Amino acid sequence: MTELQTISPRKKFRFLDTLEKPIEVLIRLCGWSSIIGIVAIFLFIFKEAAPMVPKLDWVQFFTSPRWIPNPAPGNPPSFGAWALLVGTFTTTFIALIIAVPVGLGAAVYISEFAKGKVKETLKIVIELLAAIPSIVWGFIGLMVLGPIIKAIFTAAPGSAWGKIMVALHLASSETGATQGTNLLTGGVILALMSVPLVVSLSEDALRAVPDSFREAALALGANTWETVRRVLFPAARNGLLAACMLGMGRAIGETMAVLLATGHNNRIPEALTDPVRTMTATIAAEMGETVHGSEHYRVLFILGIVLFIATCGINVASDLIVKGVKKANKV
Repeated sequence: MTELQTISPRKKFRFLDTLEKPIEVLIRLCGWSSIIGIVAIFLFIFKEAAPMVPKLDWVQFFTSPRWIPNPAPGNPPSFGAWALLVGTFTTTFIALIIAVPVGLGAAVYISEFAKGKVKETLKIVIELLAAIPSIVWGFIGLMVLGPIIKAIFTAAPGSAWGKIMVALHLASSETGATQGTNLLTGGVILALMSVPLVVSLSEDALRAVPDSFREAALALGANTWETVRRVLFPAARNGLLAACMLGMGRAIGETMAVLLATGHNNRIPEALTDPVRTMTATIAAEMGETVHGSEHYRVLFILGIVLFIATCGINVASDLIVKGVKKANKV
């Protein structure tokens, strides 16, 4: 009887033992899935763009603002992406200028100053902001924010405000913004879309700092702001930096919001209220109208490769910077 009791548990779990190896393989596959997915995406994009790679004038592609994909009599096709690159990175830069200080400030307030129901309510609201679809943000930029910016940056010819706008490159002419959808509107919308990500990751990084750091600072006579500035920021700078870089990646890869909010005008902006066009918006707007396998079709995939390399470069750079900061802290 004793022997049967000792053998039966092993028989009972024999079926689970047979599943151990397949489950281990599945877990390993899940771990490698992100790398496999990235490689597969790059291979697909490169496969579609490859026939155009030796034909494309790469100097013109990166230096010319002339994007004329559809040829016409006396107007040959031109694939110059310089204006698209400028539009992409300027809108992203404006978004970062707004999103980083606002996001870090909100994260500090939620982590260190807000208490009780206020803290929980703010966290829920930020999560809801992150869940808003990008097309809705685009509608907000087009219908709400655009008219507000146009009203602010409009002036009568010869007025002092018009001259100030031209001098500060807020507008290209003394009459002000010609339309509400422009570089500034797109940058503000991208900032609003990036803030929830920056806040969430930054707040997690601040909460990860041990309470002993705060207690030691308070014991030495530091107030809450001094504790944040002199203790928490240095201790959590790896996570804060990663949050800012991921927010930048979120902004540079956005499509529908910038398509609606930037004016979608292929030009190099001379002022903050000039309309621009981004690479993502160009791909989204023109891909459905191209002939499969045409030069235009292939060049759009080349734009996708450039965008893919840019976003991957941002993520790799953030990882290297974080590792460099960690190494400096150990030394």
